[in-house]
Amino acid sequence: MLEIKNLNVHYGVIHALKDVSLTVNQGEIVTLIGANGAGKTTTLRTISGLQKATSGEIILEGKDITNVSASQRVEMKLSQVPEGRRIFPAMTIVENLELGAYLRRDKANIKKDMDNIFELFPILGERKKQLAGTLSGGEQQMLAMGRALMSRPKILLLDEPSMGLAPLLVREIFNIIVNINSTGTTILLVEQNAKMALSIAHRAYVLETGSIVMTGTGEELAKSDEIQKSYLGG
Repeated sequence: MLEIKNLNVHYGVIHALKDVSLTVNQGEIVTLIGANGAGKTTTLRTISGLQKATSGEIILEGKDITNVSASQRVEMKLSQVPEGRRIFPAMTIVENLELGAYLRRDKANIKKDMDNIFELFPILGERKKQLAGTLSGGEQQMLAMGRALMSRPKILLLDEPSMGLAPLLVREIFNIIVNINSTGTTILLVEQNAKMALSIAHRAYVLETGSIVMTGTGEELAKSDEIQKSYLGG
């Protein structure tokens, strides 16, 4: 579904991504793990069109989207849940979700999808008229995920969904990610909680200082001595 070929990204003189290549097949959860500053967020931002690639290719369902605008990528069914959630605090839950469907014209289905979001995240349904800025961190994360799902993505990019959440909530968010994937949405997950990420991922890539240094199934990497030592506290 998604293929990244020899992706290079520069911030001025800083070479942030160095020949990054990865694939995400339809129906998979693929995770990208690595230390802070390894280039994980830059990879997602470049895939979603928020950051320009210096060179390389981004192929979505066989189409080269390297130079396509971020909004066109959303129309092509690629959606990102940004790091830090980035919800609209002065708007209600419903208004945030409506913005997720901004490019859609099928009003009846938008209503149906919103009901589905409230089924997936019951707490949002209970508080739909509440201002998003008054929600807890976990609820804001759920809202950010719900907002992205309102665009009906085929592939969902998740950037650090567990950041700043209590352990119990982290487990809940990961269960929801598995649930979203089981309904047919392909997922590329960037996550510092390597243990949780590898436990749900079909495949994984390890990014170090802008380069892919290891790849394998989630299970293989979770068992790797090197990964245990570097990322799992083993």
